[in-house]
Amino acid sequence: MDLNQSFVDVFGHRAEQAFFAPGRVNLIGEHVDYNGGHVFPCALSFGTRLLLAPNDQNLLRFRSLNVADAVDLPLDRLTSPLAKGSWVNYPLGCIAQFVRRGYRLHGGYDLLFWGDVPAGAGLSSSAAIEVVTAFAFNHLLEAGCSRADLARIGQQSEHEFAGVSCGIMDQFASAFGRKDHAIYLDCTTLDFEYVPLQMDGVRLVVANTHSPHKLDSGAYNERVAQCREAVEQLRSSSPSLQNLAELDAQRFARMREAIKDPVALRRATHVVAECQRTVDAVRALKAGDLLRFGRLMNESHVSLRDDYEVTGPYLDAMAEEAWKVRGVIGSRMTGGGFGGCTVSLVREEAVPTFVERVGEAYSARTGIAPDFYVAEIGDGARILDI
Repeated sequence: MDLNQSFVDVFGHRAEQAFFAPGRVNLIGEHVDYNGGHVFPCALSFGTRLLLAPNDQNLLRFRSLNVADAVDLPLDRLTSPLAKGSWVNYPLGCIAQFVRRGYRLHGGYDLLFWGDVPAGAGLSSSAAIEVVTAFAFNHLLEAGCSRADLARIGQQSEHEFAGVSCGIMDQFASAFGRKDHAIYLDCTTLDFEYVPLQMDGVRLVVANTHSPHKLDSGAYNERVAQCREAVEQLRSSSPSLQNLAELDAQRFARMREAIKDPVALRRATHVVAECQRTVDAVRALKAGDLLRFGRLMNESHVSLRDDYEVTGPYLDAMAEEAWKVRGVIGSRMTGGGFGGCTVSLVREEAVPTFVERVGEAYSARTGIAPDFYVAEIGDGARILDI
């Protein structure tokens, strides 16, 4: 796609600058970022591009090649969200963070977005648009924000303008991605380590169920609230507790009876176990033990199904069919859940068989034709040549 020509077609003049931020896939460590745990995402090679140029109308003119809705906003109308569900809330929320910090635009801009992250697939299309916007306006305003600052800006946008109480993993991975590496991130301190994905003869395959998740439907925020309730009840025996991720399995076993709500107890059970699985999985990867890594992926999916209840029939069908195929080392849902994608470690020679057999079996079970992407791990947010 010739985005430069698209910009001319939409706005009648050429773009002057271009930016990119990727989507992400999380290998393990699901629903623990907002609980203070470790996660293990990597940036993908596809994401969202933003082309922009000044205009003489003192407006921010938002256009997308993915969505029909066009929005024009005056420069004094940049700090309040639009109607719920508007795609413009994602970039607008980021711009609002700069305005609230005292930065001012001295003229209007035309903004054209295009993304090849499948929307609703759980691969962080929202984080990609947030991070590319934050990265671009940090550059335009010479704000000097670090990549960690930009991740926080994207997260705050999601909280305040999209209404999703997300953790910081998605935005952090989009900002900090490194080609052929995953990011081992402590979501409490934001300390992180790049871990090479040394998986000779093994590929990451992302399977799109085409059962779109919709995190602003309330189920995600409900899980956040249930975890907070678990922490509150645990404080009866441990007053200083801030996050579920502070608990190891032994300590949690001693304290778990303090959680009287059975749903909150199941949510906490998943978080504590998933935190340990993530630590163990990274150790296994560093030791070259992909079979253990794969077993931990499978255990993660089961926990997300039974204790966290965020998989549903489509993700379960995709994972269960993957587990049947010879050459699959591990498979699990990735992202927020309630639909979206699975991620699988598949031996390279088995990838064609995997796509064929899992695709046919999934379609037979659900009536939906899935899509498969052999993932390429890419770099984080950056300036593009125009």
